Amino acid sequence: MYIIAILFGVAGMLISWRLKSKFQKYAQEPLQSNFSGQEIAEKMLADHGITDVRVISVEGQLTDHYNPADKTVNLSNDVFHGRNAAAAAVSAHECGHAVQHARAYSFLEFRSAMVPMLNIANGFMPILLMIGMFVLYSTGSVLLLTIGVALFALATLFSFVTLPVEFDASNRALAWIKEKGIVTPTEYEMSKDALWWAAMTYVVAALGMLAQLLYYLNLLGGRRGDD
Repeated sequence: MYIIAILFGVAGMLISWRLKSKFQKYAQEPLQSNFSGQEIAEKMLADHGITDVRVISVEGQLTDHYNPADKTVNLSNDVFHGRNAAAAAVSAHECGHAVQHARAYSFLEFRSAMVPMLNIANGFMPILLMIGMFVLYSTGSVLLLTIGVALFALATLFSFVTLPVEFDASNRALAWIKEKGIVTPTEYEMSKDALWWAAMTYVVAALGMLAQLLYYLNLLGGRRGDD
């Protein structure tokens, strides 16, 4: 498990570093259309008939997100004010989530329905896994670890449900900025590349969780086989 955690941890850091370097590079490429991230977001929302979502600026880097609870597209300052390929990609992607919400995209609805359960699970899962491992090796009982693994499986499912949500939001964003002429063909490729690396962070995280889940399941299976 430690080797798996290290491997995926290193992969995650490398992809995160690559993502940041890509965004820094594409942030230096001014859009010929000269639209800011805010203007792009507001235009995309309007083009999709969405009038009840606000576009606001938030602090931090890569803190951009769509909040379905209060219907806000939250853009980091650099994206909100930026007039470059990176800002175009991120602002349109977050609006892609708003479009999903407005269109009742099935995976987004499923993911949102999982959030309350996941919040509860995350409160108990770490301690159940830790104590469950201790009890398993000291007494042979698998009950607590089984419960912890079940909660971990829920979190793993959530991470995989997130993947189509993220890829679909990027596809919606890329199709729109291309159709509306927000970006030139060269700028489009930059935006596509930036969003691909962003998606890879979710892919690695999901695969890392799956690998850990398989380890726990194999451990439980082995112990039950010994009984």
